[in-house]
Amino acid sequence: MNQPLFADNYKTTPYWQDIAPKLALPDTGLPAEVDVLVVGGGNTGLNAALQTAREGLGTLVLDVEDPGWGCSMRNGGQLSTSLKPSFSNLAGRYGRELATQLCLEGQASLDYMHALSREDGLEMGLRETGRFHGAHKPHLYESLARDCAAGHPVWKTDAFMVPKGDMARELGTDAYHGGIVNPHHCSIDVSKYHPSLLNKVLAEGAMVRGKCRVVSLERETSGFKVLTSDGSLKAGKVILATNGYSGPLSPWLQRRLIPIGSYVIATEEIPSETIDRLFPTDRVLSDTRKLVYYYRLSPDRKRVLFGGRVSLSETDPRNSALKLHRDMTALFPELGSVRISHAWMGFVGYTFDTLAHAGEDNGLFHAGGYCGSGVGMASYLGMRMGQKAAGREKSLSAFEKIPFPTRPLYQGNPWFLAPSVLVYRLRDRFGI
Repeated sequence: MNQPLFADNYKTTPYWQDIAPKLALPDTGLPAEVDVLVVGGGNTGLNAALQTAREGLGTLVLDVEDPGWGCSMRNGGQLSTSLKPSFSNLAGRYGRELATQLCLEGQASLDYMHALSREDGLEMGLRETGRFHGAHKPHLYESLARDCAAGHPVWKTDAFMVPKGDMARELGTDAYHGGIVNPHHCSIDVSKYHPSLLNKVLAEGAMVRGKCRVVSLERETSGFKVLTSDGSLKAGKVILATNGYSGPLSPWLQRRLIPIGSYVIATEEIPSETIDRLFPTDRVLSDTRKLVYYYRLSPDRKRVLFGGRVSLSETDPRNSALKLHRDMTALFPELGSVRISHAWMGFVGYTFDTLAHAGEDNGLFHAGGYCGSGVGMASYLGMRMGQKAAGREKSLSAFEKIPFPTRPLYQGNPWFLAPSVLVYRLRDRFGI
């Protein structure tokens, strides 16, 4: 290239955080005692707090950074039914009945986001744009077509195929051999959702405090003694909502959640005629690679937001940005001269069974492991755990009924990540 790849005003902050409204939290001191302590101020934690505060429980949310600093403001803003394994895979593991329940809750996570937008009035720019999922190898198009024709035993997807000859109506690229459209998948404006949710939680009477690390939890006869970086308090119940940023606070959870960095770039503003030619729809976008790309236009249709896993180990987002830009321009050569305005990363909470999990241990609740599909599922399972902590929901979520696996020798450091990425790269090369 004859010009610098990074814009003059290049930033290492997420694009969403850069444009989000700046909220000042009330200057709340640390209370001596609360009914419910929520650890983590992201989408999981705030949706949990929304439920407990509405039930009149004294609720405190603590975050080691500013609330929303993690993946709740670092994601791609894509909404789906949030399950990675196929129905047949789930049925083989757990039987058809539980597999069906899991799928129904996947749908419920998407429905919940619609309810937050429509009924609770949360500002999130939710739009049913649909998702185009591209086949990066010819035989994978045939596989998608078979799945589309067979339909889904639980979801009414209304999915349809787009053959390679009709690609121009979806994307201005020759890199895909066609693909499938799921018309009910959605996009949100990440810069609006978390701030709107935070305001709602505060309005319901919850206390929210940032820059306060929870150091330890100690069970007592009734509840927990909690040590934080700002002092100690007592909590009747605790909800762990730390997901990909979970650490030694709960060794049990740390052994089951795998923090994996996902990297994203935002481009400078692109001329509207180029955008309209390359991206004639506003769909969210992904493809059949194991090391998947996820991308979309910014809500104002002026930039491309392009994310994925492109490094063997965690790296500086600036280094990853070079590879993401290379891969983006392999799909869309016309964007080769477009510079990068933002590059960032966030830790996705992955699990060994590629499913989210939730549960309770005598007043200690958890939800996490969304495996890269966390916007809707984090919100939904946060809500479910908040309802359980408030005593409103007695039935188990399907995600509480499945075992939460770990592996021998795993203590929270994913030493196996680099060889796994190499294997996936090889599989992507051949479409395996």
